[in-house]
Amino acid sequence: MVLITAEELARRLERARVVDARGSGYADEHVRGAVHAQLERDLSGPADHPERGGRHPLPDVAAFAERLGRWGIGPETEVVVYDDKGGANAAARLWWMLRAVGHERVSVLDGGWQAARAAGLPTDAEPPAIDPLPPYPADRWLLPTAGIDEVAERAGRQGDVVLDVRAAARWRGETEPIDPVAGHIPGSRNLFFGENLDASGRFLPPADLAAKYRALFGDVLPERVIVHCGSGVTACHTLLALEHAGMPGASLYVGSWSEWCRARWKPDAS
Repeated sequence: MVLITAEELARRLERARVVDARGSGYADEHVRGAVHAQLERDLSGPADHPERGGRHPLPDVAAFAERLGRWGIGPETEVVVYDDKGGANAAARLWWMLRAVGHERVSVLDGGWQAARAAGLPTDAEPPAIDPLPPYPADRWLLPTAGIDEVAERAGRQGDVVLDVRAAARWRGETEPIDPVAGHIPGSRNLFFGENLDASGRFLPPADLAAKYRALFGDVLPERVIVHCGSGVTACHTLLALEHAGMPGASLYVGSWSEWCRARWKPDAS
């Protein structure tokens, strides 16, 4: 199950490990029993050279496995992750990382922190007391990723899709609030990750998402799709949406535009 409702989480709260992946607010109030996952500390590695890996490279697998153990997460643990950005920053990233080390029992709270509050889930301001476990038994990332050379080879090639999920204005090069260069990878297509959600901030039904992405991909299978964003975080939101739609198998370009614009951008790129 990719997504879980707040009502279902309420029934499972005592046995699930809840992870709050919000950028701020955890110390003030969080779902009772939730541990805190910080994007920069827990879900990314050092970004000393963003032209080689982007702004949010994946952490070392061993370090992530140790972190999971400290959170009390083992292979049999049911995990529910939430943030306050519709899953985009960084609940979906943690969902992808858990799946990428082979953990199956992980869901993202549909509607996130806002849905938890609306449903009246119990909250707290104190971090929970956790009995740590040994490091999670993982030694590599199991889900498909693509490096910059593969992206360059496949972007715009018939039978492949390189999908940029940043806002359309960023993809068109009209604005760039974060990285040093505006624009997009030549040959890439664009569909903003926010279109995975309805007006209430919840994910669209699987059939609606499937129709949206089949129209975008045409005859290209999900296994021939590479998804990226600015730094490999919100791309996971679309990977989650594809899984929810019954279209798994796409690869994550972790370095994303933050790597590409530093390493491969040319003034005449289109």
